[in-house]
Amino acid sequence: MKTVLITGANRGLGLEFSRQYAQAGWQVIACCRNPEKATALAQMASHDNGIRIVQLDVQNHQQIEALATELKGTAIDVLISNAGIYGDRHGFGAIDYQHWHTVMQVNVFAAVKLAEVFACNLALSEQGVFVALSSLMGSITDNTSGGSYLYRSSKAALNAAMKSLAFDFRQQGTGVIIFHPGWVRTDMGGPNGLIDVDESIAGMREQVEKFSISQTGCFINYKGAAMLW
Repeated sequence: MKTVLITGANRGLGLEFSRQYAQAGWQVIACCRNPEKATALAQMASHDNGIRIVQLDVQNHQQIEALATELKGTAIDVLISNAGIYGDRHGFGAIDYQHWHTVMQVNVFAAVKLAEVFACNLALSEQGVFVALSSLMGSITDNTSGGSYLYRSSKAALNAAMKSLAFDFRQQGTGVIIFHPGWVRTDMGGPNGLIDVDESIAGMREQVEKFSISQTGCFINYKGAAMLW
């Protein structure tokens, strides 16, 4: 049985990743900050014993390290760094710089920390894959409207960090995929999104299944199309 670890598994993309991987027969380690509030995830887990809910605040590096210690020796086939926040409360002239730091902690630092501490687990898989949920809003080339300073900068930084990670992980045979999931109708994406969450997740899962190490470090959408940096 294959194992996937998912952060931010309590809603949106993370919840749907958990559902689809569990239905496919995978062991799902579903991480979220407040399991007691994750009612949809808990209900899902009550009907599928392949889902294990784990309390994890990705801003807390001690918690990440503790989970890695607990899972020492366990092969992780796919690790999905999905937890993220938008963060842009105000526009230029009224930027909350302390909150900007929080956005970077959640959207960038957490992903790199997860990669560091779970590198050995991914190396135990026949083809471990580290998946980072990014956004086309992290593309500098595609930025034609400005704004969203916090979110755009965090996703651009994530893309840069994951590109570097791809070179380090290639030495151990672990791949890295940076995904633009599309404009999805979720709490973060809003009701005007262009696609439903199940379509986005099914597409990304297909790309993970088809992945080869020659593609490591790629920035693609859920259909596999290359995204602009």
